[in-house]
Amino acid sequence: MDSAPPGRGRSRPPLVVSLNGSRGAADGAAVPVSPGDLVESALGAVAAGAGEVLVHPRTPCGRESLSPRVVGPLLEALRGAGLGSGHGTGGRGGAARVPLCVLASVAAEPDPAGRLERVRSWTVLPDRAVVRFAEPGARELAEALLERGVAVDAEVPVGGAPEPLARFLAWPVRDHARVRLTAEPASADPGTTAELLRRLPPVPVLLFGREAASWPVLRLAARCGTGARTGVGDVLHLPDGRAARSNAELVAAAGRIRKAAGRP
Repeated sequence: MDSAPPGRGRSRPPLVVSLNGSRGAADGAAVPVSPGDLVESALGAVAAGAGEVLVHPRTPCGRESLSPRVVGPLLEALRGAGLGSGHGTGGRGGAARVPLCVLASVAAEPDPAGRLERVRSWTVLPDRAVVRFAEPGARELAEALLERGVAVDAEVPVGGAPEPLARFLAWPVRDHARVRLTAEPASADPGTTAELLRRLPPVPVLLFGREAASWPVLRLAARCGTGARTGVGDVLHLPDGRAARSNAELVAAAGRIRKAAGRP
């Protein structure tokens, strides 16, 4: 039996690509905007080594949305290209089938009851959904997703306000296999992260940072053996400070960092 700490195990932890995040066309050419651009960017990122794809569904005018008329067609386009959970490979260029994740947050629907209604109205389901435990109604939203068969990424900041992490730790997770803690450390401090891992229930862990914190946290994740995340949704620059030209370029750089770290 594998006795590795949460987030670590015998299989390599995932590298998630955040395709677009809160960014739009004004943030530069590296940010995919249209559904077609998102599909092409996802294919490139997976070819470069991404094991999961996170996307923020948007209306044609650029507003984040959880409407089934927005979420469904985007997921169908990605799966039509060979992405999404499943067995084997398929789609253009033999794209590997990888889990597709969407963000279910205040940015797309400010009202907690409205978010629940949207999630329950989805006709096409993602493989995973990110639920921010700093936002109201997070636990109810997470449980509604699990009831629909969607795995949950419970996102919490670590090292700042303690309430979101406390809210997650107080949640009696019944299905550890379908819940993952997605933690955003305030700093790339190994001691803080080790303490976090000791406090957690037996769920997988993914660490990520944004902007200047992105690469230090990714290196920390490589050392700790947790999952990691990169992509233009989190950072627009490569480790050497150059502007990234694509999600694929960021994923490739992250892959080199993880390879250099070796097996923890």
